[in-house]
Amino acid sequence: MLDSRHLATFHEVVRVGSYSAAARSLGYTQPAITQQMKALERAVGVPLFTRVGRGLRLTEAGEALSRHAEVILGDLAAAQKQLGALAGLRSGRVRVCAFPSANATLVPEAIARLLVDHPGIRVELLEDEPPESVHRLLRGDCDIALGFGYPGLRTEVPDEVVEVPLMEDLLTVLLPVGHPLARRHAVPLRELAGERWIAGCPRCRANFLHVCAEENFTPDIVFTTDDNLAVQSLVTVGAGIALMPALVLSFLSHAKVTGRAVEPHVRRRVCAQVLREHLRIPATALVLDALKEVAAARDGC
Repeated sequence: MLDSRHLATFHEVVRVGSYSAAARSLGYTQPAITQQMKALERAVGVPLFTRVGRGLRLTEAGEALSRHAEVILGDLAAAQKQLGALAGLRSGRVRVCAFPSANATLVPEAIARLLVDHPGIRVELLEDEPPESVHRLLRGDCDIALGFGYPGLRTEVPDEVVEVPLMEDLLTVLLPVGHPLARRHAVPLRELAGERWIAGCPRCRANFLHVCAEENFTPDIVFTTDDNLAVQSLVTVGAGIALMPALVLSFLSHAKVTGRAVEPHVRRRVCAQVLREHLRIPATALVLDALKEVAAARDGC
């Protein structure tokens, strides 16, 4: 195994032409240079220099090593520069897989914060609902997954995954603006038992059925869709009403619909998930901190 320090000294000896000149340029003693060159020759198994008068001449092996040394040392310098940039957060790539409303709110706000102090960090956005987002994290498709869960509907995650709580997102009932209950600040869920409903993703739909059961009724679900904009459009035409997270309404709000809190309050828990070993990667930790900051500013909204 070649020692990079010995290789660098060898490169300098070749450049300046003697052990003594290399010692002066590198700040070593001449015996130290001699010992390093002997160690390098032992490592390669053949002599690298021959004496010609008071000077040095490269052997055939020395000439071959000299040609490679410049390339190897150049690659090492480039690697050190890149690794220094990654450690110093001057560059880095972080892949974030989030559910749609988080990709439209939390992630862009976090990126905006990063651009101020760390413009070299690059964030790639992927989209998926939990639990598939966790599966993508485990497969190595992403570095951070954003997911959500509901009280009583918790999904276990593997031991190698760390969950970082971000915020609680209040669920609201989406009503047409002319609906009799739209004038209230909050609406008891049981008073909506006779309504037609539009349900969302499988996890949200499971929670919806659960909270309705807690209020002793089974909702009449007439439409299901994962498209939040489609849900609002269906509400505006009177097709039904919907239970929707407040995070969605912060960026999608049709002029003919209104959101009202339901009683009892129902919240979904939004979290970031990351592999335990990746918490030590500077760029991943930085993006995670930015997500925590923007979520804390929205928590409970």
